Amino acid sequence: MATNASPDPKASMWAFIAYYLRFCRNQRGLSGDALGRIIGSSKATVSRIENGLERLDGKRAALLDKAWETGGAFALLVWYASIGHDPQWLAQYKTFEQQARIIRIFDPLLISGLLQTEDYARALFIGGGEVDPEPFVTERMDRKGVLDRAFVMVLLSEAALRWPVGSPEIMREQLSHLLELAERPNIIVHAIPQSFETGAFPGLDGGLKLVTGDDFGEVAYTESLGGGRLISSPAEVAEYAIMYARIGAKALPERGSKALIRKAMEDFGGDDLA
Repeated sequence: MATNASPDPKASMWAFIAYYLRFCRNQRGLSGDALGRIIGSSKATVSRIENGLERLDGKRAALLDKAWETGGAFALLVWYASIGHDPQWLAQYKTFEQQARIIRIFDPLLISGLLQTEDYARALFIGGGEVDPEPFVTERMDRKGVLDRAFVMVLLSEAALRWPVGSPEIMREQLSHLLELAERPNIIVHAIPQSFETGAFPGLDGGLKLVTGDDFGEVAYTESLGGGRLISSPAEVAEYAIMYARIGAKALPERGSKALIRKAMEDFGGDDLA
């Protein structure tokens, strides 16, 4: 097994699980291969879990608890980690995002970060109270390189298209940029019309992202006021994938979505519309 230092157990509950798993394995004199046989995984997977690059899920935790007669300790740790706010969520999410093969995004109120123009992002940070927004804008723009590598599916509500951010000029530029992105072969954009026919649907209370990669499988990220939650348990991620599909069922086809985006852009005025 690799001798990399364990994650700081004080950083988060997930880091503690990684740290404690290695501690328990070493205490029992087990190799990575031996632990892998217990949880039905490879030595490499064990190494990734112990180094905090992959997370223990409920199924593997239950196998550990049974083999080591822990009284369900690992399953409880995974449960608490899954429901809690992770202070390291943003750094972890960014890592997954940059390694992504597929990204699925839903935003109910704002244009998602990867799709934002500089001026739109700057206006958001200023509106959020940032005294010096420039480092945050730069960091957000730097992340957009993933749009050249990953396949990206986007669901945006009409409210996100029409919520005024910055100025009419900023909104026109932002929506024009969104239409340009939608012409790329690796980016699909669908808009959800704001109407009684659409009605209420899952996700109106917060954004959702699903990120899939060859090295880590699939994770989900949900947004909430003051923080977010990164989910890696396969069973729970599958539930969010179902939610994303249900949201997508409310969206217009690509042509209708582009027409709705163009109409929203026109409603912000100006004579320079594409």
